Amino acid sequence: MYDAKKLKEIEESLDPWARKTQEVLDKRPERKDRFETLSGIPVERVYTPLSEPEIDYMEDLGFPGDYPYTRGVQPTMYRGRLWTMRQYAGFASAEESNRRYKYLLEQGQTGLSVAFDLPTQIGYDSDHPMARGEVGKVGVAIDSLKDVETLFQGIPLGQVSTSMTINAPAAVLLAMYVQTAAGQGVDSAKLRGTIQNDILKEYSARGTYIFPPAPSMRIITDIFSFCSKHIPMWNTISISGYHIREAGCTAVQEVAFTLANGIAYVEAALEAGLKADDFAPRLSFFFNAHLDFFEEIAKFRAARRLWARIMKQRFGAQSPRSLMLRFHTQTAGSTLTAQQPQNNITRVTLQALAAVLGGTQSLHTNSMDEAFSLPSEEAVQTALRTQQLIAYESGAANTVDPLGGSFYVERLTSGIEERAQTYIDEIDKKGGAVAAIEQGYIQKEILESAYAYQKAVEAGHQIVVGLNMFQDEEVPPKNLLRVDPGVMESQVAKLEQLKAGRDSIAVDSALKKLKQCAQGSDNLMPPIMEAVKCYATLGEICDTLREVFGEYTAMSTL
Repeated sequence: MYDAKKLKEIEESLDPWARKTQEVLDKRPERKDRFETLSGIPVERVYTPLSEPEIDYMEDLGFPGDYPYTRGVQPTMYRGRLWTMRQYAGFASAEESNRRYKYLLEQGQTGLSVAFDLPTQIGYDSDHPMARGEVGKVGVAIDSLKDVETLFQGIPLGQVSTSMTINAPAAVLLAMYVQTAAGQGVDSAKLRGTIQNDILKEYSARGTYIFPPAPSMRIITDIFSFCSKHIPMWNTISISGYHIREAGCTAVQEVAFTLANGIAYVEAALEAGLKADDFAPRLSFFFNAHLDFFEEIAKFRAARRLWARIMKQRFGAQSPRSLMLRFHTQTAGSTLTAQQPQNNITRVTLQALAAVLGGTQSLHTNSMDEAFSLPSEEAVQTALRTQQLIAYESGAANTVDPLGGSFYVERLTSGIEERAQTYIDEIDKKGGAVAAIEQGYIQKEILESAYAYQKAVEAGHQIVVGLNMFQDEEVPPKNLLRVDPGVMESQVAKLEQLKAGRDSIAVDSALKKLKQCAQGSDNLMPPIMEAVKCYATLGEICDTLREVFGEYTAMSTL
């Protein structure tokens, strides 16, 4: 990209500059900090064209909207349309969560993002013994289609984009959403949104799995196939690095393990007889925006470039949309501190700005009080306003890839790509992401990185303002959101009423058909849709599949 003669001139000028700099260092030494990114990539004192002399503009950067999409997936990016402002929300009952969604939409949010409670995430109804004490705590409780109808009451599903953070029972929640939209008169072909549907990261980092890997991958590819025909604008999976990063991995590992999982999903779909260009355009990704500002920007750019090359060179995808890595970003919940919680506003602002400068398609900003509880209405408004300030006041959205060409950012982008590719090569040697998870390799790498970071914090090498430096006496926070413990009784009562009033013969017939389908090889989505439509519960559907597929038991990595 750079003229050889100019590179030589820069190289010859570097020695005199280095000597002058040494004179300054003799008088005023640099800080004793370790100058490296959170991934351990060394950070040089200064970057020049010599830092990345072999870069080829058209091959490695290109124009926004062109392969390899380093500079963004759209030619105009935010000049044409701002990212979707999608605050993750859901708690207690469907009624309460519905009120929060309407509040957020009134405040200018442009997309919905649904948080489900733990029983829902692992396929239990609210009356199950395993659900006791967890109903409505970390998200909204969903037992049946009736709850989803209540959740979106008064919200036109043909006009909003909805993301659902659901994995093992993703097919069931998608079916409930489609049926709810149908009740509003909205055709499934017009629905826009995303289901997370990423089970591999559950095995390695998060833990809300139900079934073993093989049947789980079957469910996922069945969703790919069904949606390509019936819900063409729906993103069938959000391949998630977010939770891997929250578990303690580095930025490099986040890219590597997320894309390795993506490779596994593509391979599973191809083995199931699907064509890459039929499903790949609806694959989406989900990344974390962490603390190291420039590393995070470079991470997003490196992930786009690496995925484009994987899809083109490894899988032979032809459609440009199959090569585009489109992603949602959430600021890093693990970086929020209970100490001096107002500092979290600043942390989230920097993380959100990194996501925007890195070219995200949608964004959730965490609330300052989330180290204590689910976010209060006041805190979530501040978090949303943070996005709006970046969008409308900062100027960051006025040009595409504003840090493209920065010697530092380009060197970091290439460095992250190179290191991530090394991990992917190692995972390939182990037989792919599923095998690497079964062998405990990915879990072990995450654990070691998390341990190293925690040791650095405890030793004071990694400064966390308000936690291990600049501490202060504090008054406990007020007005925190608390979920009413009576939610469980209310939810169980609604469940009993539902079962008493539905057509039990139709439910039994639908569940029998689902079991027969699970025992065979036909697509599971049609019988799940039928079961949902006659108000079979989430737990009943998942238990039917448990009878056939069994449950996954995690191996120890210690």
